Amino acid sequence: MAVKKIMNFQNLKLDKPGYKKSPGIRLAVQLFFLFATIYTGWRFVLFVRFLQEGGAEVSRPPGVEAFLPISSLMALKYWVLTGDFNPIHPAGLVLFLAFVVMGLFLKRTFCTWVCPVGLLSEYLWKGGRKIFGKNLAIPRWLDYPLRSLKYLILIFFAWGIFMDMGADDLRNFIYGPYNRIADIKMMLFFVHITTFSLVVIIVLILLSVVIKNFWCRYLCPYGALMGFISLFSPAKITRNPDTCTDCRACTESCPASIQVHSKTRIRSDECTACLTCTSVCPEPNTLTFKVYNHKKPLSARTVAILVVLIFLLFTGVARLTGHWQNNITTEEYKSRIEQMNNPEYEHTAE
Repeated sequence: MAVKKIMNFQNLKLDKPGYKKSPGIRLAVQLFFLFATIYTGWRFVLFVRFLQEGGAEVSRPPGVEAFLPISSLMALKYWVLTGDFNPIHPAGLVLFLAFVVMGLFLKRTFCTWVCPVGLLSEYLWKGGRKIFGKNLAIPRWLDYPLRSLKYLILIFFAWGIFMDMGADDLRNFIYGPYNRIADIKMMLFFVHITTFSLVVIIVLILLSVVIKNFWCRYLCPYGALMGFISLFSPAKITRNPDTCTDCRACTESCPASIQVHSKTRIRSDECTACLTCTSVCPEPNTLTFKVYNHKKPLSARTVAILVVLIFLLFTGVARLTGHWQNNITTEEYKSRIEQMNNPEYEHTAE
């Protein structure tokens, strides 16, 4: 029996007929959020161009605030301390809360179902595997300290916000000049990117080609936050040892390199609930995504519906309650964009 298990492990081919690829439903959800992100970015570029050059007025898309997580984290603490749901970047806080809820109930689904960077990262390493035949395996003694980097980055920001900043400090930043146009400055950072920043991005892309999810696994503080929150999620990948044949298809296919075949319930903060492992398992009802000991597992379709529903629920309620659009007028934007090279618009001034 032991010899048979070893042979199954050694002869396993993930592209072998009969093994399914990652669920197509997840790709559909990823593409939905990717196109939404691209559309939001395009509309925001047009909005900034309108501010700079005039012409036909273009409304600002609030969804761009999803790319201001530090501002959203500050807004969250300020909201808790004062009850003020700040009107500067309200959509950023709404989306941040939506993603936290996803992590709390559905593991790190944000990372592999919603985040466009996660989608890019996934196809970079898959492309690298096709080019080189395999991805570079980081030894465990190095993998663990590297994985801690994203948590150290998260702790750095969280400590600065939750331990060092009081209500007055938070208010000064949230309502200050820099934060009011932080979205515009973020866009212009990429439009007028420095050579150093471009080199860093290229290096990260190249590393993501040869190493699975390099940025997401080792450096992304947002992923670290989702990973920590996901530890409390009631839904986890669950293996039935009675029907498991120990073929190790799940472990071989796991993008996070989790030893799925040796665990009954996957509690790892690296599990993103991508459902790749459940899709390649050849034994029915052996590997499932379950809420505790419930008999009925969560299918890819159910997870997709829940992810999209959480997103639509939060954004819909925000629109109805007036917490989606900010209260900065076009005239104020035009005035501030002309002054944004002044010292008070630098983040170091806060």
